[in-house]
Amino acid sequence: MYTRLCAAIARLCLRVGVGGLVLLVVAVLYQVFGRYILNDTPTWAESSAVLLVLYVTMLGMAVGVRDAGHIGLESLLVLAPEKLRLKMELLIHALVLVFGLVMAWNCALLAESVSGYKIPTLGVSEAFKYAPPALAGVLVAMFSVEHIIALWRGEEVVPSWH
Repeated sequence: MYTRLCAAIARLCLRVGVGGLVLLVVAVLYQVFGRYILNDTPTWAESSAVLLVLYVTMLGMAVGVRDAGHIGLESLLVLAPEKLRLKMELLIHALVLVFGLVMAWNCALLAESVSGYKIPTLGVSEAFKYAPPALAGVLVAMFSVEHIIALWRGEEVVPSWH
């Protein structure tokens, strides 16, 4: 059940990420159009593009952790004996879990500390800049727990895009 939940969340993140990429392209195209055709650069386009990049990359990073799309030292683990390889994989996922929790906590603290300030060109709270990595940290932790459970059961996590 936990694996199905994580897979559904990862697929949702992928869909939101694709939607964010489309919006990012539209924002940049509108900025270029406004600058060179209308000779009036829209001030919100660049700020919104930066926010969209943050959301897309953080969601993509979290899904990359779940789908094991991140950089790893797999070549060294393949050479290790089975028992050592399992322990090393558990250690790696535990470290990634801790990293996700620390990232989520600290980014949430940052978001809270700047929540009273506004991004001038968008009129939204500065916390919107720190929400994506905080959310991604929670997702990384969830997906790492899923990998740890799968390793204990002798199973593999099926990538969400299958």
